[in-house]
Amino acid sequence: MELITDIVFFLVGLTGIVKGADWLTDGAASIARRFGIPTLVIGLTIVAIGTSAPEFVVSMLGAIHKSPDIAIGNVVGSNIFNILGMMGTTALISPILLTRNNVVRDLPIMNLAVGALFVLLADKILDDDVTRNYLSRADGIILLCLFAMYMYYTMWLAKKDRKEAKTETDEKNTKNDGRSLWFSIALFLFGLGILIGGGELMVDGASGIARSLGVSDAIIALTIVSIGTSAPELATSIAAARKGDNAMAVGNVVGSVVFNTLLILGASSIVYPLPMKGITYIDLSVELGAALLFWFFSFCIGKRYIITRSNGAFMVLLQIAYYVWLVINK
Repeated sequence: MELITDIVFFLVGLTGIVKGADWLTDGAASIARRFGIPTLVIGLTIVAIGTSAPEFVVSMLGAIHKSPDIAIGNVVGSNIFNILGMMGTTALISPILLTRNNVVRDLPIMNLAVGALFVLLADKILDDDVTRNYLSRADGIILLCLFAMYMYYTMWLAKKDRKEAKTETDEKNTKNDGRSLWFSIALFLFGLGILIGGGELMVDGASGIARSLGVSDAIIALTIVSIGTSAPELATSIAAARKGDNAMAVGNVVGSVVFNTLLILGASSIVYPLPMKGITYIDLSVELGAALLFWFFSFCIGKRYIITRSNGAFMVLLQIAYYVWLVINK
């Protein structure tokens, strides 16, 4: 009976964080438009943060409740699923055509973010006297500084690529969308409340499921929780693939991985230093390997700057193989 209750809590929490993030993003974007903030800025900040809000809430609550495996596992598992599962599935639906900027700029930034996390968690490898690997508050500050640099660089590129004058589309998108300011504020606050409440239920439910099944928080976070919190990105990437919008699909994943790694774990480790318990070097290596593989496929195998269906199938198989390994070994 307790297991059923935990599953219900988890599912209700999952629904809450997905819908809450949706309402929060809509409300925030509506408020931004009313004050004339350009659509480009809204997309790079509010929408990007909105799709990563489920991961942020779950990892932050994991840190607050002193459950480091939930906090770290959620991010590592989400990143692995975003790259292998999500991009692999997207490529199966429609081959992903990458731009030169994706290959020489965006994917290397994603690899650097994941690589930075690996290095910061490799305390025992770098220093034999250290007894445990963990993300300290100092590590969190480093990650947040890297995130600030990433955001500055992204905004600088956006301004460089966009003319000073507003286009007709910009003017249209910055106009009032028909919602009153008070309604937009209420939608934002309601979404935020649902998001936080859903996150609480999801973390409690996930921990309860782990206890009932006799498995660690780490395996639950690396699988069920990470897939659940990646739902907004998955829906966005599949929709983009069906419409042939490869830039949206790739940008969604790259942005999510960078946000998850630098912002979410950076902020979470400042709230509470996060020791590695159930999360291992193998999990971190799979994450880093997935990021490098995606970059490798983009220019070294088959057609240049294209992730083919066969590449996608291989990535999905790797994702499945990783889950099988988790079940057998953890």
